[in-house]
Amino acid sequence: MKRRNERPENPRRQFLVRALGGAGTFLVAGCNRLSSTQWFPKFLAVGERLSSATQHLATPRKSMAQEFSEADLSPRFRSNGTAVPDNPQYQALARNAFADWALEVGGLVEQPTKLTLAQLRHLPSRTQITRHDCVEGWSAIGKWTGVPLHEVLALVRPQPQARYVVFYCADPMEDSEASKYYESVDMEDARHPQTILAYDLNGAALPIANGAPIRVRVERQLGYKMAKYLMRIELVESFAQIRDGKGGYWEDQGYEWYAGI
Repeated sequence: MKRRNERPENPRRQFLVRALGGAGTFLVAGCNRLSSTQWFPKFLAVGERLSSATQHLATPRKSMAQEFSEADLSPRFRSNGTAVPDNPQYQALARNAFADWALEVGGLVEQPTKLTLAQLRHLPSRTQITRHDCVEGWSAIGKWTGVPLHEVLALVRPQPQARYVVFYCADPMEDSEASKYYESVDMEDARHPQTILAYDLNGAALPIANGAPIRVRVERQLGYKMAKYLMRIELVESFAQIRDGKGGYWEDQGYEWYAGI
C-alpha cells in the first residue's frame, strides 16, 4: 500500500536501479576471467562512453533531479555501505564532535585550502529533498542541507586543465591507506546546483551512519557516487593520476564511472 502523499515512482529510474544492481552482481560474481582479457575492458569502456553520451543527449547536464516535499520524507534513511569507519583517526575526530576535522581541498587549484566544519557551515547553503537510489535495490527520500560544491570550487579557483573532482574518504575498504573509499565526478556535475557537501540530514547534524561530518550529494547519480566521511578533495586532469585510473572504488571493481539516471 502506498503511503499517504507518496509520489509515484519514476519507472525509468527504478528500472535502471534494478538493472544496475543486477549488473553489479554479475560483474562481481562472473567477470573475473573476462576482466583479465585484453578485449573485454575495452568493450566495457566503449559501452560506458556510449551510455554517458546518450544520457547527455537525452537529459541536459544542467537539468535538476526531482525534489519532494517534507510529506514525502522516508520514516528512516538507512545507511548505505560503511556504518562506522574502522579508522582510529576518524573515530578520534568523531569523539570530539569533529571539532578538529578539516576538509583538505587541493590538486589543480590556484589556492589550496583546508575548511573546518564551522567554516563550511558559514558558506552559502542549499537544502533539497531528494531520493537516494541504491544499486542494492532500495530507495529513500531525505532532506539534505549543505554547501554547494561550486562555492568551494570558487574559493580554491580550479586551474584550466582540471577535469575531475576526486573525493577521498575516511572509511578503509581493506587494510592499506590506498584502499580507502574514493569517488569522482566531472567538473560539470561538480558545478551543478544540486551537488552539495551535505552536513545535515532531515534538519539535524549528519549521523555517523550516513556519512558525518560531510558527505557528497550528486542527486542525478546512483548512491555509490555519493561518497561519505569526506577527508580530502583533489582536482585532477586525468584518472591516470589516481589509483587504478578508473575514478572510484567500485569503478575499480567493474562498476560504471558514470551512474546518471
